[in-house]
Amino acid sequence: MFCDKCYTLITFLFLLSLSADIISTVEFNYSGELLATGDKGGRVVIFQREQESKNRPHSRGEYNVYSTFQSHEPEFDYLKSLEIEEKINKIRWLPQQNAAHSLLSTNDKTIKLWKISQRDKRAEGYNLKDEDGRLRDPFRITSLRVPVLLPMDRMVEASPRRIFANAHTYHINSISVNSDHETYLSADDLRVNLWHLEITDRSFNIVDIKPANMEELTEVITAAECHPHQCNVFVYSSSKGTIRLCDMRAAALCDRQSKFFEEPEDPSSRSFFSEIISSISDVKFSHSGRYMMTRDYLSVKVWDLNMENRPVETYQVHEYLRSKLCSLYENDCIFDKFECCWNGADSAIMTGSYNNFFRMFDRNTRRDVTLEASRENSKPRAILKARKVSTGGKRKKDEISVDSLDFNKKILHTAWHPKENVIAVAATNNLYIFQDKIN
Repeated sequence: MFCDKCYTLITFLFLLSLSADIISTVEFNYSGELLATGDKGGRVVIFQREQESKNRPHSRGEYNVYSTFQSHEPEFDYLKSLEIEEKINKIRWLPQQNAAHSLLSTNDKTIKLWKISQRDKRAEGYNLKDEDGRLRDPFRITSLRVPVLLPMDRMVEASPRRIFANAHTYHINSISVNSDHETYLSADDLRVNLWHLEITDRSFNIVDIKPANMEELTEVITAAECHPHQCNVFVYSSSKGTIRLCDMRAAALCDRQSKFFEEPEDPSSRSFFSEIISSISDVKFSHSGRYMMTRDYLSVKVWDLNMENRPVETYQVHEYLRSKLCSLYENDCIFDKFECCWNGADSAIMTGSYNNFFRMFDRNTRRDVTLEASRENSKPRAILKARKVSTGGKRKKDEISVDSLDFNKKILHTAWHPKENVIAVAATNNLYIFQDKIN
């Protein structure tokens, strides 16, 4: 059980305190050996897990920088007189087909497919050119040589293979690779498009909720994801707290959902902020495909795909903030979009909070723990201690008062290794990678 484990820091990355260095997305690849981060400056940084060695027995799990490249540049839309910022909104890995790795990255408007490959050998002994690259005179070649491969320092190259542009009028908030590994979907505030990875000049619009009169607009799409096993099924969530599951076999335009998930609101708890805090910021299918998880402002909910009327599990992330909603509205924190993630076995879930806290919930035991990612705990192998928030009355020694929480320190982006208890947490411009303690 993860709640009985101690988590230790294995990698800590501190970026310069510039707005361009704020991490905007974190994603493990399918094996967990690579971890990609995107930032507001349009850069993608890939970390590779170190192999365990006899010389460095404590290096197990450490992640070091593997490659860094500029994915997006700032652009300008001359037709609308709008700046398109370079911030990376989402990164999604593709399953590895050969020695190279591939990933999709997107900013507000343009999606790019990147190939990441490495070379650690070079050829020597060409017949038609010298070692410095100059062509040789063919009439002076008196013998033929067999080129040989010699070892060289590892060189990692990132090259753009496809650019998918001009398909979204509004800001892209989600991309998701389909289980057929040939198509993927992208979603903005009002539409969801389906792309083929080999075709860049057209996509199929599969959801369109834009009303004829924009004054009648009542909700927007906040997140979308493909089912992990059924390539015809996907879900998208809305700012009204609802989730729609669609089947692409039913119609070319999925304007009628197959299933509609919504939890009835308790009239006694309704307030001015009810609609804002019920907006879903993230939706994720479980690896098994049986469940899906949604994150709203105060809670995480787990839904059984066979039951639409209410979630099967609800976990309160920071219920103690309900009394602070007025001040959170004034400083715009109430509009923060927290992500959530499953562990590899679907037995635990994780999501972020304020004060650099992140929460983990064990679905089997219903136990939970609050941990903190802070630079004070950034020594290698430092063990994380559980934190508790005091909501009033007499505060215990190890507790922190709800009035002392720093709302500028927030963990919006988290990722869980697909096979092991290794987690990545992005705290503004810091990246922390923890793993369960090795005895």
